[in-house]
Amino acid sequence: MGCSFSGLNALYDAVNGGGDVWINENRFRILRQLGEGGFAYVFLVKEVVADSSSTSGLAKKCKDTTHLSDDGTYAMKKVLIQSSEQLDLVREEIRVSSLFNHNNLLPLLDHAIISVKPTQEGSWSHEAYLLFPVHLDGTLLDNAKAMKAKKDSFSTSDVLQIFRQLCAGLKHMHTFDPPYAHNDVKPGNVLITHRKGQAPLAILMDFGSARPARKQIRSRAEALQLQEWASEHCSAPFRAPELWDCPSHADIDERTDIWSLGCTLYAIMYGVSPFEYALGESGGSLQLAVVNAQIKWPTGTNPPYPDALHRFVTWLLQPQATVRPCIDDIIIHVDKLIAKFSQ
Repeated sequence: MGCSFSGLNALYDAVNGGGDVWINENRFRILRQLGEGGFAYVFLVKEVVADSSSTSGLAKKCKDTTHLSDDGTYAMKKVLIQSSEQLDLVREEIRVSSLFNHNNLLPLLDHAIISVKPTQEGSWSHEAYLLFPVHLDGTLLDNAKAMKAKKDSFSTSDVLQIFRQLCAGLKHMHTFDPPYAHNDVKPGNVLITHRKGQAPLAILMDFGSARPARKQIRSRAEALQLQEWASEHCSAPFRAPELWDCPSHADIDERTDIWSLGCTLYAIMYGVSPFEYALGESGGSLQLAVVNAQIKWPTGTNPPYPDALHRFVTWLLQPQATVRPCIDDIIIHVDKLIAKFSQ
């Protein structure tokens, strides 16, 4: 799908109180808001066709029809753009999102970036509309919070199956040419769909921070620049040590994602990053906990998960990136664990 930066603008009151939005030549009715963050809002929308005999306009332009909704509903992300820098970031998110095609990566179905007139209430000069398949069971973070409130948790089998799907999605990115790093793997960026009689479907989303993975750092200035970028784009409790304290001479690669993946595996089990405890301790330092790989395991006489799973997390969370495993090694290992604990 090529990048198109044109479309018909929706009225502001349509977004706030229900109405229709055009994304290029296709029309969508806003049903309700699903979430928001920063300058972005996510809505549940339904495609509007002229009559029951009409063909979906989206179906005509979507290359992979498996992503089309049976009932015409989708998720629409609206971004309010206030500067040329934000516009460049959105365009880059669209470009990167359009690169990948994998069952465990959220596909971008359509998009439009349009110019709008500034109003007294706001100063943005563009709006972006990004259309995705909808997954109404929420994110892994939402599910973990709900399960924790009920004193429930994923089974060992479901933990491994969810994790295996995230590995498959990341492998698609890491074996791209050039390899891409997601840079913000975390439970809040994993959509979950519950399936009867099967493990939940896990889909990695939000490619706003995704970039070519491999960088050569050859000066202190470059190291500080990378650290500053990471502080803005990579969530702190899931950020790799080399992005907290980057050496002046380093080769950064896609194993920054492996660290985040290890933190996410821990979070699938226990609902939080293995280092978030430092935020609640007097004098605690999240950065020191991460850089020193000081994992804190829940205590109790009956741990809910086998020790093999704890050792697996520890193997992923190697503070030295050069000895951290790559995605292919991880997939081999997790497949062995799935075979062991499915017996």
